[in-house]
Amino acid sequence: MNSEVRNPKSEIGRKMPWQKNGFPQFFCHLIFLPRRWNPWPVCIIAWFTVAILGCGSFILFCNRHPADLVAPDYYEQELGYQAHLDRVHHARQSPRPASVAYDPERQLIRVVLPPNAGPGRASGSIQLYRPSAADQDRCFKLDLDAQGVQTLDAARLAPGLWKVRASWTVDSQGYFIDQSVVIRPRASARPSQGQSV
Repeated sequence: MNSEVRNPKSEIGRKMPWQKNGFPQFFCHLIFLPRRWNPWPVCIIAWFTVAILGCGSFILFCNRHPADLVAPDYYEQELGYQAHLDRVHHARQSPRPASVAYDPERQLIRVVLPPNAGPGRASGSIQLYRPSAADQDRCFKLDLDAQGVQTLDAARLAPGLWKVRASWTVDSQGYFIDQSVVIRPRASARPSQGQSV
């Protein structure tokens, strides 16, 4: 019998049909292909960098532009909220309700109170509240004329939204109004068409 004895040492360098350069052909495509630049790692790092910088910029922007929308003593104000609602209700039930008007040409805020709040009878205050900047708030003592009107100078107020809050007491009865006005920027003096500059 002619039997061949295979020598394992002689087959060390021999390539099998499913091999190429000693590696399986499946891995050959992965290992021996020319390397190309892969943009994914750079894109992922850039994405996270932009996201972190964006969040940091937004936090910095918010810290530099505080919105003072809550009063410092909001808890005490909350406890007296029912009394405040009663004061608002009394002001609305007046025969001639209180009103606030803004005159942009004369730069005046006119607060008109009901007839029962004549001079000497009513005591209280008028607050100009600026929602976007608490440091610009103003408070005036109630000083009505004979018609129950008080005029406030708005020339020095910053343009934008202001809340006019009037609180007064007549014969131990409390009243309160809260109305908004929009202060417009003062128009600069422009020469008419006939005038020369």
